Amino acid sequence: MQEMDISAKKDFVEGEILAVDKPLGWTSFDVVKRLRGAVLRRLGVKRFKVGHAGTLDPLATGVMIVVTGKATKLIEQLQSGVKEYVATIALGATTPSFDLETEIDARFPVEHITRELVEQVLERFKGRIEQIPPQYSACKVDGKRAYEKARKGQSVDLKAKTLVIDEIDLTEYSRESITIRVVCSKGTYIRALARDIGQALGSGGHLTALRRTRVGEVGIDDCMTVDGAVEMIRDAELAEQPDAAIKQ
Repeated sequence: MQEMDISAKKDFVEGEILAVDKPLGWTSFDVVKRLRGAVLRRLGVKRFKVGHAGTLDPLATGVMIVVTGKATKLIEQLQSGVKEYVATIALGATTPSFDLETEIDARFPVEHITRELVEQVLERFKGRIEQIPPQYSACKVDGKRAYEKARKGQSVDLKAKTLVIDEIDLTEYSRESITIRVVCSKGTYIRALARDIGQALGSGGHLTALRRTRVGEVGIDDCMTVDGAVEMIRDAELAEQPDAAIKQ
């Protein structure tokens, strides 16, 4: 995706692709709702298509691609781009959700974990791997989201999926916590990767921080804040559009 020129005329009907830095605690739907509201007010209509290309959990931040109008047809193409993340994993403990959404349910030793061991283990995750998604995920089981069943205490049987880890590097290390940079294919659950790395280290692991730093060619430096995107939509000069097209 080319870098967006925020000074150029905007055509939300034909479609705009907006790069936003999702804030901590917001759902992806929260971001879409906020930007959709701004577009509705700008165009003076009651309904309008706005979507996103790739969900981020509420406890994650970073690159989120939001699309408007006819550009929503590009969602699948945009989702297929390679993703880059920076993730912090607490070692020696697990949670049912593999992150901070749920409380610690088990603790494990960490005394044997060295930097060399972590680097050796990370090498095993490079390339094509099989990964079982988290039970607290948006995967559908019998027509319902897995997390809906998991939050009710119901067991969910999820099948392993094949994905690709292009790069995985250790950027910070301690026996209790590591930070990694991951470049991976669509469909990778970094929470599940935290679980699997913890197990491979002969301990436990869960995600404590996650930032998506790239989607395809879009990096974090290309992103606007949510408030910045709303201001851009409000103040942008609009390309001329027939009223009929705007009100579709």
